[in-house]
Amino acid sequence: MTVERKSVLVGLIGSGIDGSLTPSMHEREGDRQDLRYMYERIDLARLALDQKALPELLLAAERLGFTGLNITHPCKQAVVRHLHELSGEASRIGAVNTVLFRDGKRIGYNTDGRAFVDSFRNQLGDAPHRSVVLAGAGGAGTAIAHSLLAAMDTTLIVLDEDQQRAEALAVRLNESVGNGRAQTASKLEDVIARADGFINATPVGMEHSPGSVLPRDLIRRELWVADIVYFPLETALLKAARSRGCRVMDGGGMAVRQAAAAFTIFSGCNADVTRMQEHFKELIEAVPREHRRAVGAAE
Repeated sequence: MTVERKSVLVGLIGSGIDGSLTPSMHEREGDRQDLRYMYERIDLARLALDQKALPELLLAAERLGFTGLNITHPCKQAVVRHLHELSGEASRIGAVNTVLFRDGKRIGYNTDGRAFVDSFRNQLGDAPHRSVVLAGAGGAGTAIAHSLLAAMDTTLIVLDEDQQRAEALAVRLNESVGNGRAQTASKLEDVIARADGFINATPVGMEHSPGSVLPRDLIRRELWVADIVYFPLETALLKAARSRGCRVMDGGGMAVRQAAAAFTIFSGCNADVTRMQEHFKELIEAVPREHRRAVGAAE
């Protein structure tokens, strides 16, 4: 007697996602768990669409029998108003990167923040974290900020090119976790000297956005440095931090853990994080140079 394998059909909605490694990570783990697992890219840039197309794309995915969708830049916040339910974490963050279709409902989750915290504990768990500077108040930065403050006794200083966005995030954080634990600054040099750690939650460091958000002369040995960019794993920021003797955390751990959490939500099967990490390393080494610009930060 032949037992039919469980089928899982999911997709990724975002802009410029041709080089995303998420589909390969999901499909390989599905194969290892004897699932018929298919993962499709729905690239807004290729389709000449924007966020206004979200209602149509969600409805089409439901009608085509999708199990769910991953959501990435620039739709993580825009998708929220098109969902029926949010997990507690997604509700606090105000952004969603995973949508499950179940019993006629669209349920939103956010796996970014927890993935960062778990990766931090794995790589830098004993590092001091009384004061942390966060560069980037977009989708990924917002998720990281909420999860970091919920999990650790930390004061977070938020910086963003859009000062109003940074200030709005700080207000939401203080309402959620306690007044004064989130602050803003307009200049890195005003706050970095007193910080224990620095997190880059911007795309700066990817091939299409080279460089570093933290000048080398502001990096001191006592500072730990984390980057959410995962291609290249050794960004200019991390290279400079290593040369200064800092402890560092690359974006690979967060990328794998958020994918593993989404896999579990979609399939109902526990993902093997270690196995997915090994596959991720294989994928990173195999990415052709011409696709590198599309791979990187979890914006």
